[in-house]
Amino acid sequence: MSTLEIRDLHVSVETKEGPKPILRGVDLTINSGETHAIMGPNGSGKSTLASALAGHPKYEVTSGTVTLDGEDVLAMSVDERARAGLFLAMQYPVEVPGVSVANFLRTAKTAISGEAPALRHWGKEVKGAMENLRMDPAFAERSVNEGFSGGEKKRHEILQMELFKPHFAILDETDSGLDVDALRIVSEGVNRAKDTTDVGVLLITHYTRILRYITPDFVHVFVDGKIAEEGGPELAERLEDEGYDRYLASAQA
Repeated sequence: MSTLEIRDLHVSVETKEGPKPILRGVDLTINSGETHAIMGPNGSGKSTLASALAGHPKYEVTSGTVTLDGEDVLAMSVDERARAGLFLAMQYPVEVPGVSVANFLRTAKTAISGEAPALRHWGKEVKGAMENLRMDPAFAERSVNEGFSGGEKKRHEILQMELFKPHFAILDETDSGLDVDALRIVSEGVNRAKDTTDVGVLLITHYTRILRYITPDFVHVFVDGKIAEEGGPELAERLEDEGYDRYLASAQA
């Protein structure tokens, strides 16, 4: 079993006015096979946590620790974090003109595993994963995310997750911009990856609708850069009814 452990994490972002503290002491432990949902209002620091874990240079960790099976994640470069088993499904996937999805996937898989996958086996694996996500085979020849719809971008992120088989997947608002059918298909992909690889999932979302398809083991309410409350799936149901007002009122008090 693998463990991703976050302890007293403080993160700032550079602005025109200077460094601005965003995360104010986050403690979180995720084990293999667990799904942790992080919910909270806009501006609470959820995406900052995702970016800091992935190693985005815009975000400065000012104190605290992040370890993966005892190894210091914060001392790793972005590519080292990927090879160690961290995966980020981005909220806003970037376009890479001129690089086909097929080439991107095989190159990334080679970089992560340290060796190129056998073409015959890899081709079947990619084709099967694309079929599961209801993706047209022609999708593989398109440039990465160029001209993709919101649903296509998010399916491509989950396709990567299924193929790269990380130890921990950070899904940053994977449900945003998806219609009901795309949400169901993407959620099935996440559940399939969990069932086959025992991946630990950190699912960041504003809304409870994706949690109807991906059942969390733990729910964490994020407000003002830290966890305000923790619970099980029942906490998400309460948030559906009550919203975040009482947390915001407490943070402003």
